[in-house]
Amino acid sequence: MQGSLKVPPKHVAFIMDGNGRWAQEKGLSRTSGHRKGVERVREIIRGASALGIKAVTFFAFSTENWNRPKEEIRVLMRYLDHFLKKEIKVLHKNNMRFTVIGRGDPVPKYLQERISGAQEKTAGNTGLRVVLAVNYGARQEIADAAKKFARLVAEKKADPGDLDEREFGRYLYAPDIPDPDLLIRTSNEMRVSNFLLWQLSYAEFYFSPKYWPDFGLEDLKEAVGEYQKRNRRFGGLDAGQKNS
Repeated sequence: MQGSLKVPPKHVAFIMDGNGRWAQEKGLSRTSGHRKGVERVREIIRGASALGIKAVTFFAFSTENWNRPKEEIRVLMRYLDHFLKKEIKVLHKNNMRFTVIGRGDPVPKYLQERISGAQEKTAGNTGLRVVLAVNYGARQEIADAAKKFARLVAEKKADPGDLDEREFGRYLYAPDIPDPDLLIRTSNEMRVSNFLLWQLSYAEFYFSPKYWPDFGLEDLKEAVGEYQKRNRRFGGLDAGQKNS
């Protein structure tokens, strides 16, 4: 059975929930929670590589997050900038490739330039794929993909009759990245919050009661271990069911 194989997930996606609540329960500012959350991202990246995972995607900033207080948004953008300044050198040294998915505007121009530079610097690397979803929304991604295809049809460069699931996937933000095998969400919130709706169709879900700043390497190992126990049928039957 597939579920009995001790194979790690190739791609793990993370909804990093609970930074603000973690900080508030400790009497700290919400931005302190975000700073601690960035430290966890670093740890999880190192741990994922050691576990043999091929790609990780972190939901860093959603399209809905623009509704947060302006000061919190400013701090989040600054933390992301600092992460790129410091961590891209580390990722590059370790042969990791960095990618951002999501729309550019209204992300500050200086940050868009930093992101572009980081992606170019690591484009030739062949190790762990590190993906940040910034100014990202899954419905937005699907709508953008539909627009791309519609433009090609209007230019007579595509035929609507040729469109199927595989073809449509080519128009998503990062079509070369395999779909996630495992989604991990922290803080015990049990929803996907407009994250990778197309790509998560057959992913396994793992919900941790811990806030993201408390989610460490041992927690990742536990989640991967739980994933390895599951039998992924992809709509089919177990071997035993087929023979019954």
